[in-house]
Amino acid sequence: MARNWVVRSLALRHAMRNRVLTLSFNRILPSLPSKSSLLATTAAATASSQLSLLPSFHHSRSLSSASAPSDVVLVNSEEEFNNILTKVRDDSLHAVFYFTAAWCGPCRFISPIVGELSKKYPHVTTYKIDIDQEALQGTLGKLQISSVPTLHFFQNGKKADELIGADVARLNYITEKLFKKD
Repeated sequence: MARNWVVRSLALRHAMRNRVLTLSFNRILPSLPSKSSLLATTAAATASSQLSLLPSFHHSRSLSSASAPSDVVLVNSEEEFNNILTKVRDDSLHAVFYFTAAWCGPCRFISPIVGELSKKYPHVTTYKIDIDQEALQGTLGKLQISSVPTLHFFQNGKKADELIGADVARLNYITEKLFKKD
């Protein structure tokens, strides 16, 4: 009986992480087997039969974050990132550096909002950096990027704010506060 609850809790956690509706979860896994049926089967057989009842979530969702709108500049190397950061600082530019990952659910959630804000504030360049790129690992360490999504906001070439997480209200507040033209 305990094994079935473990399988259910893992499936529920997976469903919640991937924003799958869980209201019909009891239809996905039938009622708990009796104690005698658990004793009659081996642990491997029980686990495999229960897992075979779960739908395959991987086929219904993309494993990459939403594709970047044309207003968002993709950064692919450490050299490119350093050149952009130097240009932003030297030319006193407005910029947003959006650190993301393809496997990150909150990143996929906030990505379209970052794209919309890049269109709303065309005088601010948004740079999208995938933290899983091997060529950027040194830069990520220097910047102490340990969570995604992380956004660094630069106003007039200086880092003005930082947002860690997918807090849409705070994202809107920061961008309006820093970049709204009067």
